[in-house]
Amino acid sequence: MNVLVINCGSSSLKYQLIDSDTEAVLAKGLCERIGIDGRLVYQKAGLDKEITEAPMPTHKEAIQMVLDALTNEKTGAIRSLKEVDAVGHRVVHGGEKFAASTIITDEVIKAVEECNDLAPLHNPANLIGIRVCQELMPGVPQVAVFDTAFHQTMPPKAFLYGLPIKFYHDYKVRRYGFHGTSHSFVSKRAVEFLGLDKDNSKVIVCHLGNGSSISAVVNGKCIDTTMGLTPLEGTVMGTRSGNIDPAIMEYVAKKENLDIPGVMNVLNKKSGLFGLSGGVSSDMRDLEAAAADGNMNAQNALDVLIYSVTKFVGGFVAAMNGVDAIVFTAGIGENDGKVRAGVVKNLGYLGITLDEEANKQRGEEIVISTPDSKVKVAVIPTNEELAICRDTVALVKAAN
Repeated sequence: MNVLVINCGSSSLKYQLIDSDTEAVLAKGLCERIGIDGRLVYQKAGLDKEITEAPMPTHKEAIQMVLDALTNEKTGAIRSLKEVDAVGHRVVHGGEKFAASTIITDEVIKAVEECNDLAPLHNPANLIGIRVCQELMPGVPQVAVFDTAFHQTMPPKAFLYGLPIKFYHDYKVRRYGFHGTSHSFVSKRAVEFLGLDKDNSKVIVCHLGNGSSISAVVNGKCIDTTMGLTPLEGTVMGTRSGNIDPAIMEYVAKKENLDIPGVMNVLNKKSGLFGLSGGVSSDMRDLEAAAADGNMNAQNALDVLIYSVTKFVGGFVAAMNGVDAIVFTAGIGENDGKVRAGVVKNLGYLGITLDEEANKQRGEEIVISTPDSKVKVAVIPTNEELAICRDTVALVKAAN
């Protein structure tokens, strides 16, 4: 089967065409600046990237350009759209309605719409992508894969906040967690790669990137995660604050004369590594270069990140009453040996020892703990598109 994986943002769209039999990526790319001016990046496997500047007033034009590129006579990966057997869509928020991926129906679309208040920047864009693909590829099965689904196995003690219970009953205010597709893929791969018993395993996944989250996975099921009702909660991130005393923002709002949208803008876009560094950057490469030049704000930002991740990992070890493996993934987790080393060295009490040479590797699936380490530590590159493809294939085959 050929599966087209679509990830729609508010003004962007990422895509991959995957042959599910071999799990090879036939073509991939993205559309940027949708609704502004429009830019398509397309790359067929084995060829250089093609960049096309063209108007994309809406996602419909963007997706049409993707389909035209995929079927282009010279560089297309397929001859016609008849070779697309299914479409898998990333959907950010499924609330409590979806604990697994699902084939898209009118009822599913309605249920996703009801979650829009929980992810106002993401779910409407995801739905646009679904509707456009339904229109342009009628009859092709469409599947929704939810960022929140993997975390739906959390027990109430993990997902409830210390707020009036009516907020949960009336408005579904609770911890949902995000990056679930990544956490699911990486935790499953960790069990295989490290030779663990899938029915008797305790794995912590550190998905560290511009957005970061950590999960505790017992026997393949998530029992806790760091992100909450929204992706703002948890560890320090690129521009997000992560956990803070909520009263801070009332104090700052009065000092800075901010309304609620202004406060949320500070928390989501001006905080985290970017804010801590005094605006140096949210990019680890820039921060590490600045720290090496003696910028103490940049160094403090790095220290806060490592300390923040360490505390959550240590807390999850306690919550699971032990741990078999700690896994790093995503942009920072896969590529930044300094962050990995900083976290691991803070966990020496667990009997973890780091293989310094292995830890120098970037973007590779590799064990970075020594053979005598009491807890295995590994780097496993995430592949959310492949995870979406696998779920899509399984559901479509089961339905036929």
